[in-house]
Amino acid sequence: MSPRTLNLTPELYTYLLAHSVREPALLQQLRQETQRLPGAAMQIAPEQGQFMHLLVRLMGARRALEIGVFTGYSSLVVALALPADGRLVACDIDPVTTQVARRYWEQAGVAHKIDLRLAPAQETLAGLLAQGEAGQYDFAFIDADKENYWTYYEHCLQLLRPGGLMVVDNVLWGGRVVDPQVQDAATRAIRTFNDKVYRDERVLLSMLPVADGLTLVWKRP
Repeated sequence: MSPRTLNLTPELYTYLLAHSVREPALLQQLRQETQRLPGAAMQIAPEQGQFMHLLVRLMGARRALEIGVFTGYSSLVVALALPADGRLVACDIDPVTTQVARRYWEQAGVAHKIDLRLAPAQETLAGLLAQGEAGQYDFAFIDADKENYWTYYEHCLQLLRPGGLMVVDNVLWGGRVVDPQVQDAATRAIRTFNDKVYRDERVLLSMLPVADGLTLVWKRP
């Protein structure tokens, strides 16, 4: 037993993947195609995708939100976990990378579950609230521009039902959150976000060292 989280060596990480991740061929293909594109570092890790899929299944989620689609890996793992009549509202502003996403959603047979909104996410989320959808969603995933994380969080928290779950990516930000020499806007935004969520009594939380850091946020009833 260890009193702290293990530091994964390359060998231990390989072992983790080999003994945990059951990545379908289509997801593997999407991940490999994404690696050849600009901005490939925005792709989530396969173990993270599988973890999110498991969370959605465990919750029995039917309605989900995603802020930041990129090439659609996270959308696909969530949509595959949703029931046949499930719905994922996916927010992004890039019509090019989301064309890759649409292609894979179609191949996987889940395109009918995904409502892609090509507009600033703040506008989409505010629109859902204006339509009376507060408290109607089970699950939300945030992985977009860091400067707007808190705005996305507040909107998603309103849209989640009591007992709903939010998953927020990049909260450890490659370790830069603890480096005082790094003071760019995105890093400062992540630090501020992490501080605010920690103090937010509306939720229960757990920050996990999965991939680039994931914070799980459970909305209190």
